[in-house]
Amino acid sequence: MDVYDEGSDPRQESGGPDGPVPDRPDGSARNAPDDPAPSGPAGREPASADREAPVTPVTPVTPVAPVAQAGEPGAQVTVPQDAYAVPRTGIAALSLRYQIAAALALAVVAVAGCVHVAMVFLHVAPANTVTKQHGRAIDDWIYPEFEQNWKLFAPNPLQQNIAVQVRAEVRTEDGGHRTTGWYDLSALDGAAIDGNLLPSHTQQNELRRAWDFYLATHDNENRPAGMRGDLSQRYLRSIVGLRLEREHAAGRGEAVDRVQVRSSTTNVQPPRWSNEKVSDKPMYRVLPWWSVPTDSGTGENA
Repeated sequence: MDVYDEGSDPRQESGGPDGPVPDRPDGSARNAPDDPAPSGPAGREPASADREAPVTPVTPVTPVAPVAQAGEPGAQVTVPQDAYAVPRTGIAALSLRYQIAAALALAVVAVAGCVHVAMVFLHVAPANTVTKQHGRAIDDWIYPEFEQNWKLFAPNPLQQNIAVQVRAEVRTEDGGHRTTGWYDLSALDGAAIDGNLLPSHTQQNELRRAWDFYLATHDNENRPAGMRGDLSQRYLRSIVGLRLEREHAAGRGEAVDRVQVRSSTTNVQPPRWSNEKVSDKPMYRVLPWWSVPTDSGTGENA
């Protein structure tokens, strides 16, 4: 008989006195080849009591943490409430006394800044009631450190070249006097700046600002207007005196007694394509002679 014929397998219907062994829930045969071999003697099947014994479910047990005693490893430690607080920095880290001092200092700086901004605003603002009543106080605050110059933003910028020139009256060694020629101080400053990649502030602005200061404090008749007029005159005289000493205007045994300053104003010529015609002749403004004090540095040369 062919072993593959139906009914040829002697284990096909075996399984015990109750009939064939049912298949597993997943549909595989009970005695599939991948099942482990029975642990009993060969050919002996396990008892039905062992196969059908009910399994008692196991109830999970919640572990109980042991109570640690003080001083033992794992004991509970009480953390202060401010242990994780953000440390104070800046003024808040100071004591109350220093906090008050710092607050007062900041208040003084803020007030001074507001006053300075207000003074600068009133200085550059058009004439109004406040500037008419307190103009002197505003000028005392602004000049000379905080002077504002708005010529760069003027709608009609300056189109002239202004040169400051000076000459001296020198007392000679035999008691006579001689007058030097005109020294073009602006041209000397320009020559010192030309080719200099880092010209000094003195070379660029000292003489020009001194002349502008003089013009702003004197009328067309060279009469000073207030105390600042006398200050501007002494300032300009001091500068030209030092320049004459640098140029050795007075020879050996001579001394500078008086100086005279003038300005030479020349119009900037328009471009070639322009039809505008302007005069190319210089215009001079000659100031009166000023006596030089003996301690001005332009005295007698040894």
